[in-house]
Amino acid sequence: MSDFLHTRWIYKASFLLLLGVLTLGLAVPVQAQTDKAALRAMLEQRDKEIKSAIKPVLANPQTATAAQRKKVEDFINDGIDFAEMGKRALGPHWDDLTSAQRTEFIDVFSAIVRSQSLADLDIYNSNITYQNISVDGTTATVKTLTDYKDKQTNVTYLLIWQDDAWWIYDIILDGVSTIDGYAKSFQTVIRKRGYDALKNSLDKKYAKMQAKQGS
Repeated sequence: MSDFLHTRWIYKASFLLLLGVLTLGLAVPVQAQTDKAALRAMLEQRDKEIKSAIKPVLANPQTATAAQRKKVEDFINDGIDFAEMGKRALGPHWDDLTSAQRTEFIDVFSAIVRSQSLADLDIYNSNITYQNISVDGTTATVKTLTDYKDKQTNVTYLLIWQDDAWWIYDIILDGVSTIDGYAKSFQTVIRKRGYDALKNSLDKKYAKMQAKQGS
């Protein structure tokens, strides 16, 4: 089947680890909600903090402890609104799920993305140029140019303000939405085989990832 984990979308979604630059799921000054300059200052500060956090792991990747890697994983991903991302990816099918199904889907979806975020730590050292930041009430758009291994990629982040923090719910890479990629695959599977087939596929993928990491 067209499992999103085996398509170019999950490769593109590897840029989610760039969200370390934008991990904003933390309490921030209220003026940052509407002040573009304040938002940019936070982004730049977080960029420095992420690079500092990954330095010891990159310096000794073979001896990095599980605790060190877990700290980096949390630092990178805790600002992502996986619930909003997953809800939008499932589209109309989200309304058909029970509360328990929604929870289990978000749990495995986020677990897979979190695990993959440590696949290439070097990307965290990418040079980020903030080209444009716009804020419209409780939403914001941050357009950047990412320079990684001599390749430049336009990366746009869509954020939503809630619980006194900015949270990222979509990433657009060279004009292609990550959510749209997930949606195309997820919704195709559900239409053809049902929600349970999608959930089983995600569970198997995550189990394989865990087994590989444990080997």
